[in-house]
Amino acid sequence: MAEQFTTLASLTVGGKGSYGIGASAVPFSKDLYTYLRITDIKDDGTLNLQDLKSVDDEKASEYLLKPNDIVFARTGASTGRNYFYDGTDGEFVYAGFLIKFSIDEKKVNPKYIKYFCQSKQYKDWINSFNTGSTRGNINAQTLGKMPIPLIDRKIQDAMVSTLSSIDEKIKKNNEINNNLEQQAKALFKSWFIDFEPFGGVQPPEMKFVPLQELCKVVTKGTTPTTLGKPFTSSGINFIKAESILDSHSIDSSKFAFIDEETNALLKRSVIKANDIVFTIAGTLGRFAMVDNSVLPANTNQAVAIIRPDENKVTPAYLYSFFIGNWHNEYYSKRIQQAVQANLSLTTIKSLPIAVLSKTTMNNYDELVSPLFALMKGNEEENRRLSELRDTLLPKLMSGELDVSNIDL
Repeated sequence: MAEQFTTLASLTVGGKGSYGIGASAVPFSKDLYTYLRITDIKDDGTLNLQDLKSVDDEKASEYLLKPNDIVFARTGASTGRNYFYDGTDGEFVYAGFLIKFSIDEKKVNPKYIKYFCQSKQYKDWINSFNTGSTRGNINAQTLGKMPIPLIDRKIQDAMVSTLSSIDEKIKKNNEINNNLEQQAKALFKSWFIDFEPFGGVQPPEMKFVPLQELCKVVTKGTTPTTLGKPFTSSGINFIKAESILDSHSIDSSKFAFIDEETNALLKRSVIKANDIVFTIAGTLGRFAMVDNSVLPANTNQAVAIIRPDENKVTPAYLYSFFIGNWHNEYYSKRIQQAVQANLSLTTIKSLPIAVLSKTTMNNYDELVSPLFALMKGNEEENRRLSELRDTLLPKLMSGELDVSNIDL
């Protein structure tokens, strides 16, 4: 199928992009507009809703996103990162380091542009502006000249319907997991903050034990290059801090890789199922529980590995203390400020964990374990769905796979 190309500007209402408001972010308030910044947009075009800010400016309403708008990061390491707005995520005012294009639905299916801007073809175009280690800035005029393959509208519609159904399932799973996490937090608070199962008072059986005493291993990894070993294009998964998400899941698209020999040399930091991985340098405090889907795996010095001793506590019991934010205040008071903030293994190991009788802990575990199991199941389904979507996208765009005649 011969491709015809057009430009982003020619598919845009008004024929050009516009820059966001140059205002400072303020703490989030329900009485103000939510401020959409580069840092709120993830590489996959979805939003990070964990640290939203607001904007307090008299002109803010002039920069509200409308359905079928797409915004692009225009500077820094995030250049080209983008987010398509369909109105379902709330109201947003877009910031000055973002450029907005309003897609004309009479000329193209707007979500076709959304998916094109997640494709390898798009990313290769963005990368063509990089020089050496410098990430090129892109202005509105340049973005407007972006070449876009214009395929038949019926094929666009079928492609969008197929991929959107996958994205909707991923979004629904994320909403379910957020609800499950809130349930786990409420249970933790009930038991270990409010002591509700114990009549509202701390039970005499509760003792506080350093994390290290409840674990077989508390360690961290090493960067292979310090051993003269390079990263590879495939092999053993190498989990970096950015692989661990705020949602407590692990993003396999952000893995590096090492070979078997390097993994053997880094045997101290070989990761196992039910380990808790915890970021201790750079962006501190992100954590996740590891399951078999990301194994075999290793990690570097920015990630701590916490391996529960299952003769003393179950992985779910210990993990619930992190889900319940038990660690936050303790660790935040002990952060070491160097070139970048970090936590020492000594500090990680010293976290006091509340321990109860075996019977009482088993009763608690029976409440939280099913929640974590459901969350992991949804994470695994999302991982498979993301892989399916990413596999289908280039095939649908090239016409290799035709779903235009499928009744969706």
